[in-house]
Amino acid sequence: MPFEFEKQEIEGVILVKPKVFGDNRGFFMETYRKSEFFQNGITCDFIQDNHSKSSKGVLRGLHYQATPKPQAKLIRCSKGKVFDVIVDLRKNSKTFGKWFKAELSEENKNMLFVPAGFAHGFVVLSDEAELLYKTDAEFCPECDRGLLWNDEEIGIDWGIDFEPILSEKDKIQPKLKELNKEELL
Repeated sequence: MPFEFEKQEIEGVILVKPKVFGDNRGFFMETYRKSEFFQNGITCDFIQDNHSKSSKGVLRGLHYQATPKPQAKLIRCSKGKVFDVIVDLRKNSKTFGKWFKAELSEENKNMLFVPAGFAHGFVVLSDEAELLYKTDAEFCPECDRGLLWNDEEIGIDWGIDFEPILSEKDKIQPKLKELNKEELL
């Protein structure tokens, strides 16, 4: 099997560890194989790929798409290192408002599967980082939403000792208690 699938405490969240074949020339790895992912509970039909590049200290997020177009994501870091953070916004989930963090890097090559209904963000720990991710729904500007990255009610430990670089949009996102629950999955 070219992947190891580690289910996390929050239902539906899976850390994917690919098998990497390396030698003096470099490495080879599969980043997705539909049959393997389906056998391990990731049954999305991925239809859009995204690629972002950010500098050290940049924090992007927490972003999500509201109903009727929520997105599941398969995220990996192809360059550098990030702490990738997700928050469960599924309104009927027993883990609503809970967060999960994983280090994704070009060294560990791990991927994070995030089901639809989660807010997602990351902070860059290396000089720069590039994230690649697949989504099961196209970007919908009308459904684009966010959650404040440092909402005390959620209490995310971003694992940083510096003031992150944020977009103007991310500085003013609503807190968990301010979200329109009718828009959540």
